[in-house]
Amino acid sequence: MDRVQNVWGERTPHERGTAWPVRVDQELSIAEHEVDRWVQSACVLCSNGCACDIAVKDGKMVGVRGRAVDRINHGRLGPKGLYASWQWSDQDRLTQPLVRTPDGLRPASWDEAMNRIVEESKKRHPLQHGFYTSGQLFLEEYYTLAVIGKAGLGTPHMDGNTRLCTATAGASLKETFGSDGQPGSYEDIDSCDALFLFGHNMAATQTVLWSRVLDRVEGPDTPAIVAIDPRDTPVAQLAARTGGLHLAPLPGTNLALMNGLIHELIEHGYVDQEYVARHTLGYDELVATVAPYEPKQVAEICGVSAVDVQRATELFGTSERVLSTVLQGFYQSHQATASACQVNNLHLLRGLIGKPGCGVLQMNGQPTAENTRECGADGDLPGFRNWANPQHIDELARLWNVDPLKIPHWAPPTHAMQLWRYVEQGSIDFLWISATNPAVSLPELPRIREILDRDELFLVVQDGFLTETAQYADVVLPAALWGEKQGTFTNASRTVHLSDQAVDPPGEARSDLEIFLDYARRMDFRDRDGDPLIGWATPEEAFEAWKECSRGRPCDYSGLTYDALRGGSGIPWPCTDEVPEGTDRLYADSVFPTDPAVCEDFGHDLLTGGSTTPDQYKAKVPAGRAFLKAAAFQPPPEWISAEYPLIATTGRSPYHFHTRTKTGRSPKLRRAEPSVWVELSAADAADLGVAEGNQVRVESARGWMEGPARIGTVRPGVVFVPFHFGYWDDDRRTAANEFTLTEWDPVSKQPLFKVAAVRVRKV
Repeated sequence: MDRVQNVWGERTPHERGTAWPVRVDQELSIAEHEVDRWVQSACVLCSNGCACDIAVKDGKMVGVRGRAVDRINHGRLGPKGLYASWQWSDQDRLTQPLVRTPDGLRPASWDEAMNRIVEESKKRHPLQHGFYTSGQLFLEEYYTLAVIGKAGLGTPHMDGNTRLCTATAGASLKETFGSDGQPGSYEDIDSCDALFLFGHNMAATQTVLWSRVLDRVEGPDTPAIVAIDPRDTPVAQLAARTGGLHLAPLPGTNLALMNGLIHELIEHGYVDQEYVARHTLGYDELVATVAPYEPKQVAEICGVSAVDVQRATELFGTSERVLSTVLQGFYQSHQATASACQVNNLHLLRGLIGKPGCGVLQMNGQPTAENTRECGADGDLPGFRNWANPQHIDELARLWNVDPLKIPHWAPPTHAMQLWRYVEQGSIDFLWISATNPAVSLPELPRIREILDRDELFLVVQDGFLTETAQYADVVLPAALWGEKQGTFTNASRTVHLSDQAVDPPGEARSDLEIFLDYARRMDFRDRDGDPLIGWATPEEAFEAWKECSRGRPCDYSGLTYDALRGGSGIPWPCTDEVPEGTDRLYADSVFPTDPAVCEDFGHDLLTGGSTTPDQYKAKVPAGRAFLKAAAFQPPPEWISAEYPLIATTGRSPYHFHTRTKTGRSPKLRRAEPSVWVELSAADAADLGVAEGNQVRVESARGWMEGPARIGTVRPGVVFVPFHFGYWDDDRRTAANEFTLTEWDPVSKQPLFKVAAVRVRKV
């Protein structure tokens, strides 16, 4: 079957409570009998983390198939996994280091490249160093990088592009439950009777997971689907077709809608008062906060029907088993953490958590984003430890055998948007970027190009391709990619997969782990006893070290081994000697990790981002109860005007991932979605005199981009542009982030890609 034409594949319907049937998807460039061997892995082209096997012939990757035994995909793969997981392996690859000269980048030896990096690094104070990483590396690489940054150099300036896609997921879970970690499981789709998707176009972002939903819908016990999205996506269309509901709020008004749903839930007596009294804190404040948000008021703010607000509440309040998923429509919009927390609140108010078919999935945008948060390669501490808890700092200091003062905990860690501001101001002048392409993915690209082009900045870029970002670098390091190295990664439902090395990397390319270890060795990082700070040399040794870091924490890996992860399914953490098969759902006992000695964060004011002090937190006496955090709606920082009368939002295509460094090199996916487009409602197109296919320009106060118009799948007043398209194959200005703004959520610090005031004109 052509999975470009049929993105989600054949249907395998089943009824509620039964196992999702197996369907093995496969794509090969040779006959199956010609394959030399199959190597276990999992796909890294969305946050689903589908298990797969890589086909190898004569030392090259020649295909892929889904793993039938795996809990995540039951053998399925999406179009990105089938057509872009391996096809790029011999295209345009970086095969040796490059260093900058007055005439541009030239090839160099590893010694020359690494010596230049170390020489520049040793010139600088630790606080002049910044590290900007990805959601594409393996757990072992993130943990090694975290130790280098936090215990080797001692810099707080470490974050990644996961700040753009998943920071609000982690923040909302900490605010509500005391710690990161998805409460729900993908298996809840098999047994829910209502599925709410908050700002989550699952049909495009996680195509295999959407196949799971479609198979439930085609079965005899169809769940009610409720889609909250300003676009008429396949998710919204299915909701309308199956008797569910599509709510299309104006971008930037999500919190008003959520407050309205909670208001109605309380007003109509759908609250499990006994559960709320025993297991939560903050109910009275929540009731007072949502009191003004009656359906009529919500309808005026959000541009939705008051009747639909009431209907959505009724579906949530009367369904026995509700699963909610949340993604970028909430995370990348105004008041992101506050809005995501209200999804948690809906489930707590009804006691629908920790049970089959009942849960919350605060989703990730990338396949290994969960590992950045667990390992501390972003602004978090390894093992979900608390920056403001001295005991947690001491635990890490003992584990790494360093002085606690070496670990930078005197102030909050530097989030990505602040990190880039420090580079712009010059206080960070050594920046190491690994496995990401901020020259296309960050907001307000004219500003980012100026930052990357600063003469004072020493820029290291570590990647498999000469991306738009790598072209600005002083040193480019060729990195091994998926299938060319070994490691583990954890998907959005806490399931850990092992990816074994199938083939050798091209030329002189090295794994990210090898590169980080080489840097640590050349920098001669030492512990308190004078021994090398990093005592591991292989991925498996790094995994064993990580297990000790996670032991006893909410993300406990201590019961996992490489051997346990081979041959069968991925395993969800926490996995310990007591629960060697892992844990399907968190909080089945309704005891939450909010104890002050355990929690990952003491919380924030959702409106201002102001931190709760340890004493203030302890005074609440959480005692294992969850927090019902509340916040009033405020208008977005940028809104429509006579000059800019439309609101632009960005998003994804089912055929591409991030800035297309892999999917853009797949012939099938490139043909399916060759270039950017600009999506307008029929009414707005008519007002502008724009027809299907006309070239249009989208302009904001910051910049502009161009593309052909598509008509009809977004609500009036809104413009949609996919963010995948940069400049490596096109000189035209086609990146959506030319017009997005440099603003971020006060708690999660995630940028606001979904709310930009623009005008559109035909060119």
